[in-house]
Amino acid sequence: MSTTPFRAAVVQAASDPAGGGASAAKAASLIAEAGAAGARLAVFPEAFIGGYPKGARFGAPIGLRLPEGREAYASYYAASVMLDGPEIALVREAAGAADMIVVMGVIERMGSTLYCTALIIDGEHGTMAHHRKLMPTAAERLVWGFGDGSTLPAVETALGIVGAVICWENYMPMLRMAMYGQGVTLYCAPTADDRDGWVSTMRHIALEGRCHVLSACQFLRRRDVPEGQECVLGEDPETVLMRGGSLIVGPLGEVLAGPDYSGETVLYADIDPTEIARARYDFDPVGHYSRPDVFRLTVDRRAKPAVAWQDEEA
Repeated sequence: MSTTPFRAAVVQAASDPAGGGASAAKAASLIAEAGAAGARLAVFPEAFIGGYPKGARFGAPIGLRLPEGREAYASYYAASVMLDGPEIALVREAAGAADMIVVMGVIERMGSTLYCTALIIDGEHGTMAHHRKLMPTAAERLVWGFGDGSTLPAVETALGIVGAVICWENYMPMLRMAMYGQGVTLYCAPTADDRDGWVSTMRHIALEGRCHVLSACQFLRRRDVPEGQECVLGEDPETVLMRGGSLIVGPLGEVLAGPDYSGETVLYADIDPTEIARARYDFDPVGHYSRPDVFRLTVDRRAKPAVAWQDEEA
């Protein structure tokens, strides 16, 4: 891992309502923009490719599934992407051209199930890891499947160890510890949470993990929602559904960029990797400030498919 300072970016922008391909093209343009500004790392919001269906009910009052909900899900499914599809290939190509590490929120399609997924793309090497959201929040559970322990990577890169934790997963103490246990130094938090309290959460995690924290949220208006998609917040195209609040925090909890609530933007901060050692001088949650004789976390990293085939021994 290099000790050379570098510039990082958090991208605060809305998905393109035209679909996954259009959002991927928008992402590629924003990656090029951030690269031209000198960024080596860019973090995008939750569900940037595929869309976050803010305000949609999917026709599911308790005990009923209405026909319009099935149609809404079919449309949302059609906007999702496969990890080996052309949309992700475009993002990987853009990351490679910009020599950048990109963390990208997508709606991943696997079979007939959708997952809220964060991709970690290393443009220099063309490698990719992914994390599926372990616990969708509230009504998200209607349309997103659950990840398992097989997609909890923290990836060693030239800039540091990059991990991704999505939205309210950041309120799960054991998941945070799983990241700290892998030595994460660049803790990325794609989110759809634009509340005032989110800033405090990100600052706490930076202090707790003694890591840089980069959080990106969409700035989403009603007009950015696909045509025909229900939204209980109204039909005025200028209604703000998500107001951003993206930010970058240093390893002692200091805010380096943001939060911004003004509109679509890209925020930048200069990151000094040597600050990690300075910050962990007096606190290391999985090292000298831990008590494994009293508290210990066990993480099951095995994949948990619904069907596991066992070949008969010869």
